[in-house]
Amino acid sequence: MDNNHIITSVTDSILTITIARESAKNALSLNMYSQLTAALQQLDDDPTISVAIITGGENCFTAGNDLKDFLAGGALNEQHPTVQFLYQIASTKKPIIAAVAGPAIGIGTTMLLHCDLVYAADNTIFQLPFAQLGLCPEAACSEMLPRITGHVKAFEMVVLGDRFSANDALEIGLINKVCSSDTLLSLAVETATRITKLPENAVSTSKSLLKSNTQERVLNTIKAELTQFEMLLNSEQSQKIISSFFSKK
Repeated sequence: MDNNHIITSVTDSILTITIARESAKNALSLNMYSQLTAALQQLDDDPTISVAIITGGENCFTAGNDLKDFLAGGALNEQHPTVQFLYQIASTKKPIIAAVAGPAIGIGTTMLLHCDLVYAADNTIFQLPFAQLGLCPEAACSEMLPRITGHVKAFEMVVLGDRFSANDALEIGLINKVCSSDTLLSLAVETATRITKLPENAVSTSKSLLKSNTQERVLNTIKAELTQFEMLLNSEQSQKIISSFFSKK
């Protein structure tokens, strides 16, 4: 399937989901969010698929939201494509492997918290510029990130919003491995192939158990964050920052 910059293919029980909008640094439009949600639903619903790989290629994972399109999407309720994607990736039952290279900004970093294995190329740049835009974390980042990094590091990441490298991400436990950009996808495929050879019930049960103690809290946090995110998004401060962002483009 090739629909509005999201390309999916299935080979040997592996679903590969590629973000392919290089002209806009793979910024995610509302339609792209809908296609990502549909792909993750396919992962869980299709018995011939065992695992998914999400990638943006060797040069860019995603620069985050297509802000203009996102702002035109209306209220952040359960009909909003971005919201639907957040709940879907947080609830997907089968394994998701992320293969990340280049910019991974905003949602490009926070979605990784919901992936089961994350490989990053040595050219990857992560960033959570929420406060810089007058906003707060999303995707249950405020619940999940401190559990990985501790409070003080999570605060630094989401409030100061500094960029950090793949090696930094490895050190704090955000990713599994750093590799070169030209071996990134092959590493993800190699691991996915190993997963396809394991008993599917054992894999899905293991994932479910690993998430069972925190899943309800994660979903509740997504909802709470969205409420605060929308309030901040509509604030005068955030509107000025975003207007300034567009005027510089």
